[in-house]
Amino acid sequence: MYVAVKGGEKAIDKAHEWLDEARRGDPAVAELSVPQIREQLALAVNRVMAEGSLYDPDLAALAIKQARGDLIEAIFLIRAYRTTLPRFGYSLPVDTGAMECDRRISATFKDVPGGQVLGPTFDYTHRLLDFALEAERLERPAPEAGAAVHPEMPRVTEFLNKEGLIQDEVAPAPAEDQPDDLTRQPLELPAARPLRLQALTRGDEGFVLSMAYSTQRGYAKNHPFVGELRIGTVGVEAEIPELGFDIEIGEVVLTECETVNQFLGSKSEPPQFTRGYGLVFGQTERKAISMALVDRALRWKEFGEDDKGAPAQDEEFVLYHCDNIQATGFLEHIKLPHYVDFQSELELVRKIRREADEARHQEAAE
Repeated sequence: MYVAVKGGEKAIDKAHEWLDEARRGDPAVAELSVPQIREQLALAVNRVMAEGSLYDPDLAALAIKQARGDLIEAIFLIRAYRTTLPRFGYSLPVDTGAMECDRRISATFKDVPGGQVLGPTFDYTHRLLDFALEAERLERPAPEAGAAVHPEMPRVTEFLNKEGLIQDEVAPAPAEDQPDDLTRQPLELPAARPLRLQALTRGDEGFVLSMAYSTQRGYAKNHPFVGELRIGTVGVEAEIPELGFDIEIGEVVLTECETVNQFLGSKSEPPQFTRGYGLVFGQTERKAISMALVDRALRWKEFGEDDKGAPAQDEEFVLYHCDNIQATGFLEHIKLPHYVDFQSELELVRKIRREADEARHQEAAE
């Protein structure tokens, strides 16, 4: 319960002015532009797009600038803006099998058709500060000319699927083709797998990472291998009823991860490998891998496994706590005025203390 405070509006206006000054920083230092953030802080931009549920690198870069680099605040800005946008329809499911990969690796097979493509990654870098990056206008060699070649890259898990060694993904029935949309309807439990994946893909990267890490430490009986991790561009198509055929309306960069998980079998399923799945906007591989591990942990009922009581197996715990915007709103509201609430609790504590003191004095008198 809040109460009006005299002068509050003027104080808030001044706080906004101060925030603008703090955002700009020292005027003697060149101001960051949105294109600079988009091109040079691409991984931060990708996270804001993924957790903000809106694929637009320019808007994500603008949100990061406005939020002074606070990514959760930037995600909040993007989600708030997305709610103002009209929805004209739904795109068709993207074909990640036709992805033009910039990076594609497998931890399960060394030699795979299309090859291992390391791509731009920190995996093989030394974690040492590169002070050369402080130099302004650092000269870089120009990229070699020539068209990019994208060989065919069949899915690694299909090699296991041909031998029947991995659980087969069954296509949904026609009535289930349109999954619930988490950006339009509130989350309801129990949630079907498509809805769980939606929640995970826009969930906080740190939280999903922690849940994934817990499964590797034994809190879900999960022994994963990265069957395939691929990052690249896929076309987005939409069905146009007036034309009678589908057209490509754009392209998006995605990170996809399929994990291969050990499974000893159950009363209803034979021993085989099972899958975990992650799909995220942009180059966001840590999030995609984490998502795949948590996805697999949440499928324990589907495979007739025992409930180990692990946090990552608890659908309600994971899905209700992974959203950083909901968590931030609930957390930060406690710094807003709660004067009446506190005064009532303060008076209650004083009353209890008075009654306790009176009781002690009465006992002492007797």
